[in-house]
Amino acid sequence: MLRAGEGRILKKLQGISLQVNAIEEDFEKLTDAELRGETEVFRKRLTDGETLDDLMPEAFAAVRGASKRTLGKRHFDVQIMGGAALHLGNVAEMKTGEGKTLVATLASYLNALEGKGVHVITVNDYLAEYQSELMGRIHRALGIETGCILSAMSPAERRVEYGKDITYGTNNEFGFDYLRDNMAWSTDELVQRGHSFCIVDEVDSILIDEARTPLIISGPADQATKWYVEFATLVKRLNRGEDGRGDYEVDEKKRTVGVLEAGIAKVEDYLGIDNLYESVNTPLIGYLNNAIKAKELFKRDKDYVNMNGEILIVDEHTGRMLAGRRYNEGMHQAIEAKEGVEIQNENQTLATITLQNYFRLYDKLSGMTGTAQTEAAELHSIYKLGVVCIDTNQPMIRVDQADLVYRTEEAKFTSVVEDLADRHKRGQPVLVGTVSVEKSEHLSELLRRRGVPHEVLNAKQHAREAAIVAQAGRKSAVTVATNMAGRGTDIMLGGNPEFTAVASLKQQGLDPVETPEEYEAAWVGALAAAEKAVAAEHDEVTGLGGLYVLGTERHESRRIDNQLRGRSGRQGDPGESRFYLSLQDDLMRLFNAAMVDRFMTTAKMEDDVPIESKMVSRSIQSAQTQVESRNFEIRKNVLKYDDVLNRQREIIYGERRRVLEGEDLHEQIRHFINDVIASYIAAATAEGFVDDWDLEKLWVALKTLYPVSISIAEIEEAAGDHGSITAELLREELTSDAHQANDA
Repeated sequence: MLRAGEGRILKKLQGISLQVNAIEEDFEKLTDAELRGETEVFRKRLTDGETLDDLMPEAFAAVRGASKRTLGKRHFDVQIMGGAALHLGNVAEMKTGEGKTLVATLASYLNALEGKGVHVITVNDYLAEYQSELMGRIHRALGIETGCILSAMSPAERRVEYGKDITYGTNNEFGFDYLRDNMAWSTDELVQRGHSFCIVDEVDSILIDEARTPLIISGPADQATKWYVEFATLVKRLNRGEDGRGDYEVDEKKRTVGVLEAGIAKVEDYLGIDNLYESVNTPLIGYLNNAIKAKELFKRDKDYVNMNGEILIVDEHTGRMLAGRRYNEGMHQAIEAKEGVEIQNENQTLATITLQNYFRLYDKLSGMTGTAQTEAAELHSIYKLGVVCIDTNQPMIRVDQADLVYRTEEAKFTSVVEDLADRHKRGQPVLVGTVSVEKSEHLSELLRRRGVPHEVLNAKQHAREAAIVAQAGRKSAVTVATNMAGRGTDIMLGGNPEFTAVASLKQQGLDPVETPEEYEAAWVGALAAAEKAVAAEHDEVTGLGGLYVLGTERHESRRIDNQLRGRSGRQGDPGESRFYLSLQDDLMRLFNAAMVDRFMTTAKMEDDVPIESKMVSRSIQSAQTQVESRNFEIRKNVLKYDDVLNRQREIIYGERRRVLEGEDLHEQIRHFINDVIASYIAAATAEGFVDDWDLEKLWVALKTLYPVSISIAEIEEAAGDHGSITAELLREELTSDAHQANDA
């Protein structure tokens, strides 16, 4: 069903697509040099007063022509529509496999013509580098430079990349560069050049899921204290309780802990203190709460991994390790103490911004994803982004089977392994989705015992991510993955010809960086050979039913479930999906499990017999809706608090930038001096009569601001006597004195 106004937008996009088709042949007739020259023609027309909207059909036709020549790919009509939706500042919802990466080239080229810089946000460094190189071939054919920001780059390298027409990178890199620019001591240290137009790939993941966590730049504060280890040892002696019993309570839904009377008594006894809540002991309460949270709420191989003695956070939405990121307020140190690794020094926040407020810096924002409808209201309310659903190029024929719900997790995994063994034997490729590193490794061990060969993709194997996912559609392939496999790389039946072509050229000694001209010249031929090689296997896998997606647990968000399902059935291919669930899954355990358990008990269900029931499906949907609502509230609160800071941040960063750029701020400083002196005098002379004014106190306060040279006696002399002093006279004399000090 179309939302209000969406039909009108789609009609407009279809009209643009028809205009592009009408002039496609004109651009095909151009030589490579003439096609490249169109960019300067477009820029001249912009200078002469035409708008980007005026140029859109011709610019898109130029990109389509360049893509056919460099990559051997022609933008479909629906991709042209998607590109127009992006340029007009919308989120284009396009299903997996519809070529979103190619869609971005249209809007990025058009907006790059203004020369203000275009930012394209990807979900990881690998995709940023891969897309900037591959899509960069299209742009280079049109005389447009593309750059890429990678985590290991120096400030000088970043400045060069930001200076190019189109720059690819992750949201964290762009956000942290913004914060670092506003901590710079000279203009030489600045790397970014403004925020004109931004395209966010997997926009729901970045603008919704990751928006709960602000970007924070920290600096070293105090050394880590002994208390982290002390409390990590202590909480092992405390027992979790419920309904007021035990030493402490845990609310997993809200991720909070509360220490009970019995627990307080044990802590006081262990530490040898009389009252934990005396003001002198206040810091100890933070150590205690963090130690309990580390014990109960932060799970190894789910929330974090211990990688060679270093605690690395695992992104709950993507399953990727967040190198260099640490929990704040002592939480990371508490986890380090729990794990028995070296405890790093504590940090203090030097600069921070939420992703919401970072992306609201852009003059124009747009994005692409396969799943945005469920979050359309939030995207509009926070970012003023509309969601436009673009039809698939081919009809979607994937079959989504009903959920199977088991009483226990053990029974669920037993059935999962049998299903996978059967599919593998038949040759059907399978992608298995798990919610954590721990669960993926548990399933991997069960498959190993069953003798089913498979690949595991989780935070510990992230370096091989793209290669594993790219070949997950080959015959008999079984890929066990956390939800990191739900993003970024296409799973093609029979294998991914682009990756096969890259491997082939690498074997020939060709490199896109070291030998760019030879590489690009050989690309179309290598890709054609790879497509021919995988075509036979594609047909065979298609005959086996296509890619089977098996989810072992529901995610908190329906969107992530849909994203996992969407890996199958791309471009009209056959496919199938099914979720295996148990009442012991986290989502079911925290929400509504009791009702389902009563149903299964009443029905006398065996552990290994699954149920398919509308009541269970409603229960699951209700649980997900509750979590989504809670997460939305968290994001709204994060934004609400940051909005207060944001106004101050905009003003301070703006003034700071003016100083860096050498602007003459003399007049502005004079205004500041006038305002500050006036406010101090107003406070000191609030009482009605001069004899009630404490001028000594006023002088002491002013001396903390600047070296006051005028005395109270000189003010009395100027007034004639003490009783004739007025607030106006004080303001004139002290303001003049302050200006002299500033000018000295």
